[in-house]
Amino acid sequence: MAKVKKQPRPKAQTPKGFRDYFGAEVAQRTEMLTKIAGVYHRYGFDALETSAVETVEALGKFLPDVDRPNEGVFAWEEDKDWLALRYDLTAPLARVAAQYRNDLPSPYRRYAMGPVWRNEKPGPGRFRQFYQCDADTVGASSVAADAEICAMLSDTLEVVGIPRGDYVVRVNNRKVLNGVMDVAGLLGDDKEAERGIVLRAIDKLDRLGVDGVRALLGEGRKDGSGDFTKGAGLGDEQAQIVMGFMDAKRANGPETVARLRELVSGSQVGADGVAELETMAELLDAGGYSADRIEIDPSVVRGLGYYTGPVFEAELTFEVTDEKGRPRNFGSVAGGGRYDDLVKRFTGQEVPATGVSIGVDRLLAALHAKGRLDKTMDGPVVVTVMDRARMADYQGMVAELRNAGIRAEVYLGNPKNFGNQLKYADKRNSPAAVIAGGDEFDAGMVQVKDLILGAEIAKNATLEEWKDRPSQYEVPRDQLVAKLREILDGQG
Repeated sequence: MAKVKKQPRPKAQTPKGFRDYFGAEVAQRTEMLTKIAGVYHRYGFDALETSAVETVEALGKFLPDVDRPNEGVFAWEEDKDWLALRYDLTAPLARVAAQYRNDLPSPYRRYAMGPVWRNEKPGPGRFRQFYQCDADTVGASSVAADAEICAMLSDTLEVVGIPRGDYVVRVNNRKVLNGVMDVAGLLGDDKEAERGIVLRAIDKLDRLGVDGVRALLGEGRKDGSGDFTKGAGLGDEQAQIVMGFMDAKRANGPETVARLRELVSGSQVGADGVAELETMAELLDAGGYSADRIEIDPSVVRGLGYYTGPVFEAELTFEVTDEKGRPRNFGSVAGGGRYDDLVKRFTGQEVPATGVSIGVDRLLAALHAKGRLDKTMDGPVVVTVMDRARMADYQGMVAELRNAGIRAEVYLGNPKNFGNQLKYADKRNSPAAVIAGGDEFDAGMVQVKDLILGAEIAKNATLEEWKDRPSQYEVPRDQLVAKLREILDGQG
């Protein structure tokens, strides 16, 4: 009889481009989302949760750097329909705005938070699943809505811990860029592919530099790995017009606007975009959002293909060190813009809309880089087990602590080795341990060990100092909660 082939054991590893998140990371993200939601709510936005799965038809094809059907998304066929995991939170909103248009207020202001998935090449710090935090206004054509989104983004960054001076919200307008395209002879349906490449090239300015962008405007560019990216194939004169647009930023907003007006001279769509930028600048200035927080910057274009008007990006301006030890600016953590044609795909009628998306993981990484978040998290108080027969008493203790609002757990491993219980508490980053055996129970007492102070004493103090600074206390059983509160308050 043939030998039954043994099934190989599955590999215990995350799929390429994905990662796992543990206690402190999840808690910090939750806290950040709560703070962001507080700002959005204060501005009058309501929460919305949509399905993680949409039809491919509803999602549309708007991701950058995609050339074949369903590329860029995780998609599968079901009952002759193609479904996919959402790649952002804006495309599902467009579907919701169309599906419930008779029930929703107009304008409709919503915020949404959750994971999105992109089937793209992963890289350092670039994952295929990540969190986004969006806010959008659907049904308002005035650029006052765009200015409000920019102001809200500025307020949000400051609330989560990025102070003024460490960030700038940069604003541009796709109509201005379309005006440049018009002047360069790149408008028209037959030039759509070239325009897409030009947009993506400009969007990569901070990563590729001027020479890299110039190569993508021409024949193309080979990266360090040898991969070749096809360029837009522009002639020298056309490329020079686009490069002039990227270099249009001047010392202040009015001078930048004046230079943009020169560049789009003769293009009506370009002139409309410049006028919208001027109006936004006036509105923001009236609200106290000056150029130290929000500025006009022609290099902002955003890679997604559905933007139709103002576009904006929040950049963190402080320096960090990259994996090779070189200093660099942290870069972008949020972006958005106006997308008046997205809902039209469903309804056939133009529905104005604008919004912003914050990259939550990027923002958390920035706070870590600034030393504003601890990578560890306070663990629970651990009630150790000295006598298995007294498990009901230990459970009574932990219930009392929890009812008093103190995070606590009973040690549920093998209690034979008491040292292992304290090692467990250390691994959990526990602030304190409760110790009680037969003698303590008979005397109506309990031992409370300050694990944080104990670790500091062991690390820094001499033997004499150790005697003067006890880190373990014996207290009456009915004073357990009070003693733990005193210890926890002392730890800050």
